Amino acid sequence: MKFILAKKEKMTRIFAEDGYARAGTILIVDPVVVTQVKTKDGKDKYSAVQIGFGSRKTKNISKPVLGHIKKSLPAGRQGFEAIREFRTDDTAEAGSSIDASVFSVGDTVRVSGLTKGKGFAGVVKRHGFHGGPRSHGQKHSEHEPGAIGGSGGRAGGRVAKGIRMAGRMGQDRVTVENLKVLAVDAAAGKMIVSGAVPGARGTLLEVVSK
Repeated sequence: MKFILAKKEKMTRIFAEDGYARAGTILIVDPVVVTQVKTKDGKDKYSAVQIGFGSRKTKNISKPVLGHIKKSLPAGRQGFEAIREFRTDDTAEAGSSIDASVFSVGDTVRVSGLTKGKGFAGVVKRHGFHGGPRSHGQKHSEHEPGAIGGSGGRAGGRVAKGIRMAGRMGQDRVTVENLKVLAVDAAAGKMIVSGAVPGARGTLLEVVSK
């Protein structure tokens, strides 16, 4: 299994060898550092590789995390911006680096990240409700949710748990499957995957081969 952390830069299009234009997303793929390797025979009892991405000042990192990563930190780097763990039986060495060259054009990957946060939203925007009727003397009912309780209905006169209502929208973890790697430039630290990926520009993404 191949994996790496990247940041979303922007969308673009690329002309393939067959002459067709393909929509894609440019990802910034700086080399990541292996911070820990877990094995089934060790104290963790499962196989995984933990990697660190980016850089962060020491003052912004807790002491437990600093103690955890101090042996794998490259020279000149105070800490990592993000640390992620991937379940895999592949072997790696703590302190080694992984860059975009692990992927090849044509690889199928899945990309996971947080979607754009949209703040507090009503039921029409959040859930696609139609709103209230516009006739028969009603005013300002375009975005009303309608009844939420009821006496003796399925909820027994109370608001049912999980009923769709207004609330925070976005900032959810989403995974997009079956994306193709369209281009890789390890020297520049960039790669292009087909289609759209979650999040705004600068969103941290997990890219994993199928």
